[in-house]
Amino acid sequence: MSRFTILDTPIHDLKIVERQQLGDNRGFIARLFCVEELAAAGWYKPIIQINQTLTQKQGSIRGLHFQNVPYAEMKIVTCLRGAIWDVAVDLRTGSPTFLEWHAEELSAANHRALLIPEGFAHGFQTLCDDCELIYLHSRAYTPEAEAGLNPKDPTLTITWPLAITELSTRDAQHPMIDHQFKGVTL
Repeated sequence: MSRFTILDTPIHDLKIVERQQLGDNRGFIARLFCVEELAAAGWYKPIIQINQTLTQKQGSIRGLHFQNVPYAEMKIVTCLRGAIWDVAVDLRTGSPTFLEWHAEELSAANHRALLIPEGFAHGFQTLCDDCELIYLHSRAYTPEAEAGLNPKDPTLTITWPLAITELSTRDAQHPMIDHQFKGVTL
């Protein structure tokens, strides 16, 4: 019996993972990861790094981050506390959905995760205070391979659900997309 329901998004390879909970009067247990079950969703690499974040203020944005080849990564993003509006942008050169984005609400209550393949930028906005996330990564963070898109870039036309209350200096300084941006060639 699978502990996951895998849902497609409008962007090829970007998947929603719904976790099934088994519970009783003590609480519940939910599987966060199973390589055999998540292979059907496109996860085909080992987990190399696990990160946790806490974002304290509603309306904060983190992202839009990605790592360049050969350090491109897959990731599974889960919200353990609170609720976020999670965004993935297709940066794959030649993709029919190049520069299109898809967003999902991930929350502690809905038990959803987003499986983000290589070649996507990722970011999120907190929908409440004190949002805690866990990220499963297929590659270790490599500072020299890090890149990002500006979350306010008018080319992307991302409609953030709330007014932006916090944005790091680093994220605000990511460049806007111009005619020279060719995406990520995998």
